[in-house]
Amino acid sequence: MRGGAFHPAFFFRSVMTVIVSMLRGVNVGGHNLSSMAALRALYESLGFEDSQTYIQSGNVVFRTKERNLTALGAKIGSAIEQKFGFRPGVVLRTPSELRHVIAANPFAKRAGIEPAKLHVMFLSTPLAAEVQKQLLALNSGPEELRIVGRELYVYYPEGAGKSKLFPVLLGHTLKNSGTSRNWNTVTKLLKMAEELEAGK
Repeated sequence: MRGGAFHPAFFFRSVMTVIVSMLRGVNVGGHNLSSMAALRALYESLGFEDSQTYIQSGNVVFRTKERNLTALGAKIGSAIEQKFGFRPGVVLRTPSELRHVIAANPFAKRAGIEPAKLHVMFLSTPLAAEVQKQLLALNSGPEELRIVGRELYVYYPEGAGKSKLFPVLLGHTLKNSGTSRNWNTVTKLLKMAEELEAGK
């Protein structure tokens, strides 16, 4: 704004919130979604702005006026179901929440942790105490699991692709209520969100 003049476009942008959307069980370009462009177009059709996608696992960063994340997640899930014929889990985080996830990393001070082998499972709600107890009982190695709020941090020292039993047990205990991203993806999504916040 110059000379103190009010500019409607500036005000509109200032009241919008940046959201990171992570879809569960989505293989963009595979049998679920036709392309990243189709996913971005869907988000834009819902009135979201500056939609950006990252890699093929259903990650979208965008702006919205909506503040109710529960309603927002349901809206996205319904739109995907209507357009593509299936309803994925939708997990949403604000940039502030992603910054907290990174700051709370329980493996941060340990030497030798490989980012590609560290995964964060994002949940919609915190786990009940009994479920946390069941999860921690699975932690018999070589995988390591830590629970912090709504996130599970899992380190696969031999790589997640070589861990056959643990992901199955994890999914069974959680009843597939979350979506997982490796550490490189988590930090990249935060970078994208912060750049969008800054107007870059």
